[in-house]
Amino acid sequence: MKHDVTVKNKLGLGTAPLGNMFRDVPEKEAMETIQTAWDEGIRYFDTAPFYGAGLAESRLGEILSSYKRDDYLLSSKVGRIVLDEKEEKEGLFEFGRQNKIQTDYTEAGTLKSIEDSLKRLKTDRLDMVYVHDVSPDFLGDEWITKFDEARNGAFKVLDRLRDEGVIKAWGLGVNTTTPIEIALELEHAHPDLSLSATQYTLLQHERALERMMPLAEEKGGGLVIGSAFNSGALLGGDFFDYKEITPEIKRKVEQFTHVARNHGVNLKDAALQFSSAHPAVKAVVTGSTRPDRIKEDLQAMTANIPAAFWQELIEMGLVSPKAILPGK
Repeated sequence: MKHDVTVKNKLGLGTAPLGNMFRDVPEKEAMETIQTAWDEGIRYFDTAPFYGAGLAESRLGEILSSYKRDDYLLSSKVGRIVLDEKEEKEGLFEFGRQNKIQTDYTEAGTLKSIEDSLKRLKTDRLDMVYVHDVSPDFLGDEWITKFDEARNGAFKVLDRLRDEGVIKAWGLGVNTTTPIEIALELEHAHPDLSLSATQYTLLQHERALERMMPLAEEKGGGLVIGSAFNSGALLGGDFFDYKEITPEIKRKVEQFTHVARNHGVNLKDAALQFSSAHPAVKAVVTGSTRPDRIKEDLQAMTANIPAAFWQELIEMGLVSPKAILPGK
């Protein structure tokens, strides 16, 4: 049985940065960010064991455990189990906890992952569960084998938990469109809410419009959009889709910046409104470790953006004419 998932303000807090992604975030700063999100009215929080090997979940649990569980929505992810064994980390979360992480999409692994997440989050339930990174960008040539493992393991148990009312919804949490598209067309699995990061943004949305967005509408599988700024690239950052930005993407960002300046538009406002405008989108989650950014994100959702801005982006080929634009 599918449940309706309604997110207040259509905006949630993504917690990957709170797992010390890219830098060592002081505990005080992390706690202030989560508390500010709550104080400003955010009531949807997304996290994952992968984010700092449980660090983001633990930080989130410290704040949210002091509030009534029925007053907020909480999602985490399965597919990775945090082990007691330690190892030296590199990459996205080299500043997170040094616990080794084991990839596991089986039924037993899924249940173990949920159990561990509940302990770190200091709660008795998750509202939404996403099968994390069962995708070629993380798993390479092994991704199809792992997808089959998830199809026969995680998908089945999450279907059951949803039908029993233990969770409200489940789906995939990935940075590519193909796994979500395949999952939506399976006969023996019924994902109803997936988290698509980096793929339906101002900078990158054409492929998503081809199949993922129409399929989500057709199959009744809603979407949560993550990384609406493509790892900060759109706002002048050094990373695009969690990797070092390329000269080509920099030039594209400069074009967006030029058009925005001509129309007096803040690109953050445009990005969040664009990613949330499609009818298949239930929410957008933004990640930050700066408390003041929370207010910016909330204000962005209601900022006035002239129609001429969107029209110029379409004329320049920066935005697809097939896109559902804010206010339409």
